[in-house]
Amino acid sequence: MEKKKKKFLSEYTGSKMRRNEARNGLLFVLPWIIGFAVFTLYPIISSLYYSLCNYRVIGTPQFIGLANYRNLFKDRIFIQACKNTAYMILIGVPVTTFIAIAVSIMLNNKKLRGTSWMRVVFFIPILVPTVVGCLLWIWVMQPDSGLVNTILGYFHIKGPGWLSSPTWAKPAFILMMIWTCGNAIIIYLAGLQDVAGSLYDAAEVDGANFFQQSIYISVPLLRPTILYNMVTLIIGVFQWFTEPYIMTEGGPSNATMFYSLYLYQNAFSFFKMGYASAQAWIMLLVAMVVIIIMFKVFRFGETEMG
Repeated sequence: MEKKKKKFLSEYTGSKMRRNEARNGLLFVLPWIIGFAVFTLYPIISSLYYSLCNYRVIGTPQFIGLANYRNLFKDRIFIQACKNTAYMILIGVPVTTFIAIAVSIMLNNKKLRGTSWMRVVFFIPILVPTVVGCLLWIWVMQPDSGLVNTILGYFHIKGPGWLSSPTWAKPAFILMMIWTCGNAIIIYLAGLQDVAGSLYDAAEVDGANFFQQSIYISVPLLRPTILYNMVTLIIGVFQWFTEPYIMTEGGPSNATMFYSLYLYQNAFSFFKMGYASAQAWIMLLVAMVVIIIMFKVFRFGETEMG
């Protein structure tokens, strides 16, 4: 009987201590929970409600059901913004990823001299503030005195008016995206450090050259890193706002009217907050679908041998 009593008291004491630890832990994280509920969860739920309302910030929201969603797909500028964003995802992201992988593989080559300072050169653009970078690229892309067209002129090629041409405006932004891919290059270099050197040695013994080693060893083993960088880049494209806002304001002829820029205009220029909220939820759903497809394409969670 005495043993049962001691066992009961021990279990009770242990249970009480666990409850006290749980309570103390909850008290410590309570400020974060309150902050998350007030500044994140509440705005998310509110935006879902506003997306079903005619809400112009000043005044009471009027419930209109799915009208905002229906009107969006009749909106010519919204369709153009979707096309522009899709262009950057389908063309800009693969081109940037290809160049970043190629540069990282080149910089990982121990036989190549000067790779240390080259890494610094590729990473420096990341340190440039976004506004300064945008102003720099406005000058670089000038049709008459810009650096890009000046270089093309040496080869007797007449450069276009990059940011003033509906045809060349998006390629100009792709060039800027490539210029700022130093962060991805560093991540790819980190991924390449995990590739066993014995694999390259064995391939070299079998007669594989540097290009073949890159194609059949480096790129396949970089698959998780490529997935991470591409998903990050795609999310960045969906959120692309500062660059087009400063450099073109969506022009010319809405050629650079990207999704987030048009969302901002609806919310804070036209004060169509309900309309913008519907646009935000569509962006969330589309981004989720695109990322799920990316995970399926790269077979996330599977090993290379599997």
